[in-house]
Amino acid sequence: MKKHDILENIKIEKLIFGGSGLATASDGRKIIVSGGAIPDAMVDLRITKSKKNHLEAQIYRTVKKSPLELDIPSNWQLYGGCKWLPIPYPKQLEIKEQQITEAFHSLKEETADTTWHSIIRSPDSEHYRNKVEFSWGKYISEREGKHDEYRFGFHVQGQFDRIEDCWYCVLADDVTNAIFKDIDVLARKSGIPTYDPKTGVGFWRHLVIRRAKMTGQTMVIFSVNGIFESGNAAKKWTKEYLLTEMIQQLSKKYESITSIYFLENTSRADVVQWNQVLLYGESTITDELLGLTFEIQPKSFFQVNTLGAEKLYQCVIDSIQQKWGTLLDLYAGTGTIGILLAKEFKKVYSVELVTSSSEDGQKNSDRNSVKNVEFVNSKVEDFAKEFSSGWGKSDTIVLDPPRDGLHPSAIPHILTFGAREIIYVSCNPATLVRDISIMLGKEMSHETTDIDATDIGASKEALEVKNLPKYRISDITPMDMFPHTHHIETVVRLERI
Repeated sequence: MKKHDILENIKIEKLIFGGSGLATASDGRKIIVSGGAIPDAMVDLRITKSKKNHLEAQIYRTVKKSPLELDIPSNWQLYGGCKWLPIPYPKQLEIKEQQITEAFHSLKEETADTTWHSIIRSPDSEHYRNKVEFSWGKYISEREGKHDEYRFGFHVQGQFDRIEDCWYCVLADDVTNAIFKDIDVLARKSGIPTYDPKTGVGFWRHLVIRRAKMTGQTMVIFSVNGIFESGNAAKKWTKEYLLTEMIQQLSKKYESITSIYFLENTSRADVVQWNQVLLYGESTITDELLGLTFEIQPKSFFQVNTLGAEKLYQCVIDSIQQKWGTLLDLYAGTGTIGILLAKEFKKVYSVELVTSSSEDGQKNSDRNSVKNVEFVNSKVEDFAKEFSSGWGKSDTIVLDPPRDGLHPSAIPHILTFGAREIIYVSCNPATLVRDISIMLGKEMSHETTDIDATDIGASKEALEVKNLPKYRISDITPMDMFPHTHHIETVVRLERI
């Protein structure tokens, strides 16, 4: 079996972390399947990679639909950002819960006495996103006979140069969808070209709509190519058109729109970034979490599932059994967890590398009259070393790192604190298990599980923690923050022995 070969009548056995399907080839090798796999479907596959121990393949043709597969409503749209839509939501929860169990297979002995909590479901399975990013683009292909100068929607999964037109985003609410449609009409009518990443020419790039779940306040952000450069008649007309036509029409029709921004991005990078200019309304919108209010600016981090975030943060709060003394909120982002927990502790240190995030956190702390949170701009590994060597001890530590997990050099210093408990919030089961294994002083094998191809092999950090305070895994709680996607959050409580 080699690349481009077609494998016929292959059964999708299950979904693994990352959203891929898992199947078995006739020679016994496992097949990692992309392209919208659904358990129990019979498919033909095209091999994309042939390796010694496994194959990688894409779905070429569906021979027999899975009995699980739902027919989605005709007005809904299935795209890469919600590829699990055809799977019933209860089944999605079951799959994710099983994936977390599989992730901890290498820690079977260490979790023998652990309390495994049922997965916490998102309060909303549709219309839950408070932030949606749309993209403009072209698609010109002589081979396919395509010459589309204007597309507006989402990137096709795995094809970052290709935009799929959107007509309805099921993860956004109806107001967001309506604003998107009106902007689509206005942008098409303007005749202003969309941005071409190959040439760097064109105007429209991205549209971000942020809509506060609790207050209904809405922020519209246009990411465009060089709108405020002067000396060009066409650009002056563009600016005038946008200011007088689009902003007036949108603000009159949608009273919930309280902010309209432009982000000027003249780089080739396909991201929403660079200089932001407020063109209409207030500079921020506000939303609420567990009774506290939070300001959101264009670049602020804020959990995209507001009601789900309340569930997640409440899970963190409930997991903490030692509510006193000093709390370290590490990889804190805008400090939301620390602010929410501040009333339970004498002192909170909110540690985050990105200065603008800490500044947002300080504003929200002041806004809610929280006085006992100190915001520290530092790499966690540097802060951990300094704090453990001189500043004092911590009673409770909350870790909420990015997908890559903890920096290895931070782990021994974190353990040196001797905290009574450590709450680890993770969006990546593979790095979660890797980090906890190191924290427990476990020398890991080079075997990998079905959930991820990440090598979580033996590390020198595991040897460095053996003489430090010992911990056990007391509780594991999966949380679904992102229905219809493969993403999973997990809250793990470690308690000092």
